[in-house]
Formats: sequence, C-alpha cells, structure tokens
Amino acid sequence: MTTRIIARLDIKGENLIKGIHLEGLRVIGDPNEYAKKYYLQGADEILYMDSVASLYGRNNLTDIVSRAAKDIFVPMTVGGGIKTIDDAQKILRAGADKIAINTAAVNNKNFISELAQKFGKQCVVLSVEAKKQNNSWESYTENGRERTGLDVIEWVKEAETLGAGEILLTSVDQEGTGKGLDIDLINKVTDSINIPVIASGGLGSIEDSSNLHKNAEIDAIASAYFLHYNHGTIEDIKQELSTHNFPVRQC
Repeated sequence: MTTRIIARLDIKGENLIKGIHLEGLRVIGDPNEYAKKYYLQGADEILYMDSVASLYGRNNLTDIVSRAAKDIFVPMTVGGGIKTIDDAQKILRAGADKIAINTAAVNNKNFISELAQKFGKQCVVLSVEAKKQNNSWESYTENGRERTGLDVIEWVKEAETLGAGEILLTSVDQEGTGKGLDIDLINKVTDSINIPVIASGGLGSIEDSSNLHKNAEIDAIASAYFLHYNHGTIEDIKQELSTHNFPVRQC
C-alpha cells in the first residue's frame, strides 16, 4: 500500500495559521505560497481547513482554492463550514477534489449520505477531531472546543456505513506538539473500518513517520507543524519511509 504524504494548511481569513491542540493560533503566512512550496516538494495532496468557518457559519476558502488550482496539480481536499450541497458544489467548482465535513455531519448524519450520492463516496471525507477521555476518544467540533458525545470508534464506523469515503483523523491531544502521532488511536480506528484513514496531529520528526508505519497500517499522513516550522520537507518524509521499505510515491 502506497502511503500518501499530505500537506495540511489550516486557514483563518486570508492567512495560513498554526496552533497547539488546535488553539493559540499563530499566523504563518500566505497559504498559497506554502501550498505551492509543498506541491513542488512532492506532496501527494493538499488539505485546506478553514479553522473558523463553523464558528462564523461560512466557508472562506473558495477564492484561495481557485487561485491554488492554477499552480497545484495534485488533489486538494477542502473543509470547514460546508453545510449544504450548494456549499460543496462551490468548493468543488473552485478546484477541490474532495470535501471534508465535521460539524455538519455531527448535526445531520444524513448529510454524509447526501454528499456521497451527489458526488460519490470518494469525494466525502469525514473530519474527526479526537480527544482522549479515559480509555476512549470523543469526537469534537469547532477546532476541538465543542464536545459531541460521539465515541470516535463508533462514529467512524457509522460514517462508513453512511457513505464516507475517507477519514481525516486528527488527534487534538497531539496536534501542534511535534511529539509524535497517537498510534493507539490510529490503530483503534483503522482496525474498525475499511476505508482509508489520514493520520493528522503530532508529526514532529522524520522518525515519527517511520515509527508510525512500523506500528500501524495507515493510508496517509497529514503534516502541518513539521513542514511549516521547517523541521523537514515532504521529500525528507518520503526518503525516510523509502529507507524503511514503506512504499511512497516518488517526488
């Protein structure tokens, strides 16, 4: 199984931002400059997430995505504030290949099925913001601020039956810390479903990427902290995985 390496860009307004545990957001720069840089480094996909979209009831990424589509020729996934079929259609027309949803899916689980029927399962990504609660994980919304009462494992299983084609699994506990990914969480999720899982949250070194693959079966890794703060490049991650005989798409 070839592992996709995905550059994650969290957006607030016109800016690329980065936080710790999805909070304390710091401005990094122009999102499309970074997206183009990661594309040229060999990113397999670009992931745009509007961090405040649900809070303000809108998605602000249409213009950013349409500009990016002129320079970036790998799949783009876009999420944040997508509440209707029309919202999804606008983002897809702007150049996105996949739609990521969280709050809208929690509020109306049938929305997953509606998107899958309209655009195909391969287009629908359920974004899960997971926080550990004792021996399990709860799914959150609003950048890890709002509890949903949904057990992560049960939620991803239900989402798969509803038509989700992929899971973006973000460990809020690890996100932005650079202390490594939550392998226990990742294994629990991947063992419970048959659709691809993108692991996000905690990648801080190239060794973290190979450690993940030694201990879990994963379809993709999404990185923000590692890339934004120049701890390494997409090529470094792919070289590390190749060295350990984990297949990747060559840059």
